Amino acid sequence: MDYNFNIIEPKWQTYWKEQQIYKSKIDLSKPKCYVLDMFPYPSGAGLHVGHPLGYIASDIFSRYKHQKGFNVLHPMGFDAFGLPAEQYAIQTGQHPAITSAKNIDRYREQMDKIGFSYDWDRSFKTCDPDYYKWTQWVFIQMFNSYYCLDAQQARPIAELIAVFEIQGTKDLNIACTEELIFTAEEWKSKTEKEQQEILMNYRIAYQAETMVNWCAELGTVLANDEVVNGLSVRGGYPVEQRKMRQWSLRVSAFAQRLLEGLDKIDWTESLKETQKNWIGRSEGAELNFKIKENEDMDDSISQLTVFTTRADTIYGVTFMVLAPESEYVSQVVTFKQKAEVSTYLDVVKRRTERERIADRKVTGVFTGSYAINPVNGEAIPIWISDYVLAGYGTGAIMAVPAHDSRDYAFAKHFNLPIIPLIEGADVSKESFDAKEGIMINSGFLNRLTVKEAIAAAKKYIAENKLGKVKVNFRLRDAIFSRQRYWGEPFPIYYKDGMPYTVDEKDLPIELPEVDKFLPTETGEPPLGRAKDWTYKKNQLS
Repeated sequence: MDYNFNIIEPKWQTYWKEQQIYKSKIDLSKPKCYVLDMFPYPSGAGLHVGHPLGYIASDIFSRYKHQKGFNVLHPMGFDAFGLPAEQYAIQTGQHPAITSAKNIDRYREQMDKIGFSYDWDRSFKTCDPDYYKWTQWVFIQMFNSYYCLDAQQARPIAELIAVFEIQGTKDLNIACTEELIFTAEEWKSKTEKEQQEILMNYRIAYQAETMVNWCAELGTVLANDEVVNGLSVRGGYPVEQRKMRQWSLRVSAFAQRLLEGLDKIDWTESLKETQKNWIGRSEGAELNFKIKENEDMDDSISQLTVFTTRADTIYGVTFMVLAPESEYVSQVVTFKQKAEVSTYLDVVKRRTERERIADRKVTGVFTGSYAINPVNGEAIPIWISDYVLAGYGTGAIMAVPAHDSRDYAFAKHFNLPIIPLIEGADVSKESFDAKEGIMINSGFLNRLTVKEAIAAAKKYIAENKLGKVKVNFRLRDAIFSRQRYWGEPFPIYYKDGMPYTVDEKDLPIELPEVDKFLPTETGEPPLGRAKDWTYKKNQLS
């Protein structure tokens, strides 16, 4: 018998809708099952094959749970804010709200034709003020919180202010952008603006200067996924790495808690291992390298700080490498090398971090400066290369080419020394990356095993005040920008240049009307075009 879908599908879909068989009701007699799909972005093209590919699988699971007697909640929504709708608005002159609503209707129609078992009464779109009122509320909670590393939890920022009033930063173990030390008296002597600047160093939602993918033509920051070969996926416009003041979430503070939490959830071991690698906990040491004095420099810094998990390899350091975005770069480049370094940085800024990680091509430039190895006094050249990233550690590394593949490739390319540190290691053709063996060419570490040498080196560094033992994480703070128009406004106003949250009773802060959806002629985001959009006589962000 043929399946006459033109008759059967409309008949039963109409019945499902009329009987509301997928509507979730409160029924305490049944076990609960929550099935949540990733919300689609409602573009003008409608659903693509990737949407039902995932939705069909979750729909099968949802129907199975229905048949097993579960009270199933299977909702669907629309991730409706974003750059595509804004770009379409720029091209056509239509407001993004209009085109988004039209596209959502089309998606809903297509999903209904497929026959998904969604409870559409629970549906929402992220551009609804009734929805983003709560994302704004969440932002306020994060802005008004700091993270206590001892308690491993977020705490109200008001508690931190009270502690500052009594003891300053003494004995505090809290997540921060920069280590600050001040007394209670020094805190009390600060102006309101100065105190707010200090608190920004601890807030979970905070502003900071960060390297981002900036597209001038689109007037916005782009995610790595939105950039290919230095061009924006949408429009093919040039993209460059630029340091800009951005809102960030201090998710790195939660790294240890996230790591420990993996032991409490019912996931496969392979998935847990992937998450552990993403969090990337590593125990090592921060080590200080003094800068060799040079008359061809202007007000150089006195030392570089690097993070390493292999303090035992300190005797094999033959050069240092800075990330192109590192603040150290401008502080160590000599006058003679400035032009060459500037040319190199212009090339690198067009590449995303993901492209730099994937590309094994060796590039770099010498700064003209040297650092002093703290254990043997050797002068080692300081280079810049895009294989080092600013976001991990300090944005500077001590390069040990004999025992690291990327350092090895760099040393071979630029003819730099390679010193083996493990007995029997053959480094004539490649680095010896195994973390085992007996130490050689390593001063007081000679004849120790690698494991013994790591412990002994960290102890030596701490005892001789060459640095400090430290735990580091690969997980970095999340950046989220507000250069676009079509997105929920931050619930923030500014006083004396510092951000303050609006009162919760005034939420939601809704988008204003603007005459254009482009950045202003002076480079401000599109919201800069808003007229009389103020809060307590201060401009909203």
